[in-house]
Amino acid sequence: MADEVLVKVDHVSKKFCRDLKRSLWYGVQDIMSEVTARKYEHQLRKDEFWSVNDISFELRRGECLGLIGPNGAGKSTLLKILNGLIKPDKGRIELRGRIGALIELSAGFNSILTGRENIYSRGAVLGFTKAEIDKKLDAIIDFSELEEFIDTPVVNYSSGMQVRLGFAVAAQMEPDVLLLDEVLAVGDVGFRAKCFNAIYKMMENAAVILVSHSMPQIGRVCSDILVMDHGTSVFQGQDVATGINKFYSYFQAEDILVSGSGEATIHSIDLESNGKTEVETVHYLDKASMHIEVSVDPKIDIFDVVINIVSQELQPVAYCNSYFNQTHFSNSNTKMKISVDFGKICLSPGIYSCTVVITSKDNGKALCKHNNAYKFNVIGDHFCAAPVQIWGDWTVKV
Repeated sequence: MADEVLVKVDHVSKKFCRDLKRSLWYGVQDIMSEVTARKYEHQLRKDEFWSVNDISFELRRGECLGLIGPNGAGKSTLLKILNGLIKPDKGRIELRGRIGALIELSAGFNSILTGRENIYSRGAVLGFTKAEIDKKLDAIIDFSELEEFIDTPVVNYSSGMQVRLGFAVAAQMEPDVLLLDEVLAVGDVGFRAKCFNAIYKMMENAAVILVSHSMPQIGRVCSDILVMDHGTSVFQGQDVATGINKFYSYFQAEDILVSGSGEATIHSIDLESNGKTEVETVHYLDKASMHIEVSVDPKIDIFDVVINIVSQELQPVAYCNSYFNQTHFSNSNTKMKISVDFGKICLSPGIYSCTVVITSKDNGKALCKHNNAYKFNVIGDHFCAAPVQIWGDWTVKV
């Protein structure tokens, strides 16, 4: 049972039409083709495009597939096909067992019914009897943390409350296949942590497909990965780190944004590693240093330099401030080249950008600030959900 295939997708494709009127006409043609049993050629007609094109994979009990890609890649369409909401134009899908899905924030709830009534409705759809739902009701309500609102119509729920209830039903009903589309992007930190714990538990007896733009989430729970672009698979397999790097390759760094009081000027920023300057790629655990050329207004006697490093997710991951270790710089009234040694780069593989700020020592005022000043890529043969990895010297005593 442990290696039982619960999801089998075999060369699945789905096309849509950009023009509404033409789409309706094509729909009539397709229905007539099926009714008359005529051979239907699945070729693109005018204004049609493949939203999902020739996707195949298998997922076993205990596995979690991360489905990622840029917006418009076809991820949500594929999930809706898997859930039976739309019909594929080509290919075959086999799903075994109970299917739990959170594809929309409303999670398929009836907005005029209360939370409690929707629990019974969703349970019935999943194939549970009323007696079975009765046994699970308290656990569902407790997990959702919606005791005060469980008898309130769902139409009055916030999007976060709807996700809480939907995930609680999916988790406690113990589906064999669980489909999740960006639902963990909503809700507070505590509830997201509870959801991850529930996913880990469900993965012991279920197959999970998770659509997310959060690569830390993907790296944290997924055993397999499928990267889509314009409906096609561009990478798939168990090498989650490579898949995430492929996802990041679709995005370019933002332009440099200069701000501050104007009392300082940053002329250049350069990253050095392995004796090479202006590097854009750093290997994990290689040493690196940054060189900054700056000139400061003569009215400023002493200044500091601040470097913020943010991930592709725009999350701050590292902070370096000369003020903290009492390394202040005296203004020479000429162009100055300031260097800082970062030591070993212990960042998880991915793309990072630096923001460099020149500040006044006296009041901390930003004299010059370059947002997105320098982009670099950390490469390695692994990926960790944590952006910073501590390099430890391990010992053992017997």
